[in-house]
Amino acid sequence: MALSRRRAVRAKRSIMSEMNVTPMIDVMLVLLVIFMMTAPMLTVGVKVNLPSARAPNVDMKETPIVVHLDEYGKVYVGEIEVDKFTLTDKLKAIVGETDAKIFVKGDKSLSYGTVMAVMGQINSAGFRRVVLVTELPKRSENASR
Repeated sequence: MALSRRRAVRAKRSIMSEMNVTPMIDVMLVLLVIFMMTAPMLTVGVKVNLPSARAPNVDMKETPIVVHLDEYGKVYVGEIEVDKFTLTDKLKAIVGETDAKIFVKGDKSLSYGTVMAVMGQINSAGFRRVVLVTELPKRSENASR
């Protein structure tokens, strides 16, 4: 009888060597759901109907600042509408340096001169890494050319 009591006491005092991973799995699944829900919201921006062109993709090592020109000629930095005349001041205030990469997304219904005027304004402010963004052509356009 004394022997069985010792085993019971020893069993209660023994260290559990296995880790319970169930709470960690629960946390990881919750984080996965959160990221799956918020990721599409991070790419929300101004709706711009981009022209298509066959050009190589740009290297995306750093996050660029996106300047949108909508179909009415309004200028947006990210999702915030800015005046065309204060665009470069806003960009300098956001970036602080002129070595930042800036993507210009102009609606295809705009005239070439309107888009180029904005790009020239950005370039004349000292920003040298200005890129005009287009869409890749659809399969049917590739086959006909």
